[in-house]
Amino acid sequence: EYNLAYGISKELLDSLKKQIVIMHPGPINRGVELNSDVADSDQSIILQQVENGVAVRMAVLYLLSGRTLAE
Repeated sequence: EYNLAYGISKELLDSLKKQIVIMHPGPINRGVELNSDVADSDQSIILQQVENGVAVRMAVLYLLSGRTLAE
């Protein structure tokens, strides 16, 4: 039911402008939020977003620990 109301399908993606970029912080609930063909499409940058998000969170935790980048 959620997928019908809010999910992104390949049909919906095909009806949008080709400049559209699919982002998701992960983990993806495939088949509910995004269909697999959307998550794996050329318009998806989900893997890059997740990878960069890990680095950002690690940096924030490092700085919150009281250390500085100069150490």
